[in-house]
This record gives sequence, C-alpha cells and structure tokens, in this order.
Amino acid sequence: MRAHTFSTLSLMAALLSTACGSPPISPELRTARDAYEEAAKGPASELAPADLDNARQALDRAEEAFRKNHKSQATKDYAYLAQRSAEMADIAGQIEQEKRARKDLKQKLEELEKRRANMTREELEAAKAELAEKQRKIEGQAEDLNKTAAQLEEERKLRAAAEKRLSAALTSLKEIGDIKEEKRGVVITLSGSVLFASGKHELLPIAKDRLDEVAKALADQGYKKIVVEGHTDSVGAESVNEALSLKRANSVREHLVSKGIEGAKITAVGLGESRPVAPNDTPEGRANNRRVELVVTPE
Repeated sequence: MRAHTFSTLSLMAALLSTACGSPPISPELRTARDAYEEAAKGPASELAPADLDNARQALDRAEEAFRKNHKSQATKDYAYLAQRSAEMADIAGQIEQEKRARKDLKQKLEELEKRRANMTREELEAAKAELAEKQRKIEGQAEDLNKTAAQLEEERKLRAAAEKRLSAALTSLKEIGDIKEEKRGVVITLSGSVLFASGKHELLPIAKDRLDEVAKALADQGYKKIVVEGHTDSVGAESVNEALSLKRANSVREHLVSKGIEGAKITAVGLGESRPVAPNDTPEGRANNRRVELVVTPE
C-alpha cells in the first residue's frame, strides 16, 4: 500500500511540476525514487520497516533539496544518499527474510528427525537432499547479501562524510562573505574594503587569510569552474576603474591558484563600474559596489 501511495504522489508531483513550468526531475532524484519504490514493494515493508522509514526520510530531504535548487551539488548528494538508504532497506528486508528461511529450515530438519523412523531409506535420502539444497541456496544468498550490505554501508559512510564536508564548506564561506545561488552559479561576494587598500590591487594581509579559507572551502565543495569578477564604484574615470577591477580580480585569482585551486578552471575578469548592486550616490552604496565576486559552477 505504501509503495502504491508514493507512486501516485510522485506522478501527481511530476504533473504539477510540468504544469507550473518547474524543472524536470533530475536523473539522481528519479533513481532515488525508483530505489525507494522497489524497496517498499519488497520484504522491507514488512520485515525492515524502520530501515524503510529511514529511506523515506532521506528521500524527503532529497526532494526538499531539489525544490530549493535542482542544480546544486547538495541536491545530487541528498539524492544519492536517499538511493543508498533505499537499497540498504531493501537488503535489510532480504536479510531478515533469509533469517526466517533459516529458522524454517531448522524446524523442518527437526521434524525430519522425528519422522525418520517411519520413513523408507529412499524417502529419507530424498528429504535430506531437498533440505540440503535449500540450505546451500540460503547460505549463498546470505553471503551475497552480507557483501552487498557491507559495500552499501561503506559507500553511505563515504557519501555522508562528503556531505558533512560540503555543509562545513558552505558554512565557512558564509562566514567569510555573502553567498547565494543564482542561475549563473554559486556567487560568493567579498567586500573590496576587506581585500584591498583604496585604489590598490595588492591583497591586504587579512584578505589573504580570508582567501585561504575560501580556497579550502572550494576544494572541499568541488567545482567545475570559477570566474573571479572585479567590480568598482563609479568614482574616477571608467577606463581606470575597469583596469583596477581587472588587476584586483587577477590578484584574487593568483592567490587562490597558489593555494591549490586549479589554474585551468579559474579565470579573472574586470567589470569596473558596469554592474553596480547599489546607487553610487551614497558612501554605503559605493562601498557595496567595491567588491569581488567569485562565480562558482559546482560539479
């Protein structure tokens, strides 16, 4: 019944998403859903309900992550964990089923011992052969299940550790600067006043410390590419501001590369005063416009 209900709800959600123009379901989330449905249809529903409920909760987290940002690496990680949790629940159900089969076999062997005095030699040998074959199958299945369960558990631990590192990396980034997810990627905004002295492009000592943390967080999170954008306020000549913003972006890029960020994956651009985020007619607005943005495309 639970599997049927989930399947119906999934179909309704998919139809609603299509109707509302929402993004199509990712392959990772679809695989996680399928794994859960498969587990719910198997022995886990009756014999390992706690494991199946854990899988259901993991799938809920994956669904929530997908709703928040369907393209993020976190969404893929949650979907993978949900898939593995469902597979673990399925294995747990099969292991419990195998244990019950062993118990049933033991009872049949005991019954055979009680009946052997009234059986012919041929009947006794046939019964023993049948039970021995069942035992071989049960033991073979148990060995395979235990190996698979061990592999899945190891993978689950590794993925959970990776998820924990990702969460810590994002938390670290939020402490360093403003971070938000946009269509162009994850955007980390660092205040220019923290990075550079007025009119200069050499990094301040505190800026290097901040960027060291950024490099570590990015390495932990993983990335396909990074674009370092330099921005200025509108004070001074436009050409001067554009040149200064490029020099500042290059300073940040060079420092990140020195701390392990792959040079082939990171570029620097100077946008000068062309993309203000606040009016330039107040000191606060100009301060907000003097910034460096790291646009990160996650893996």
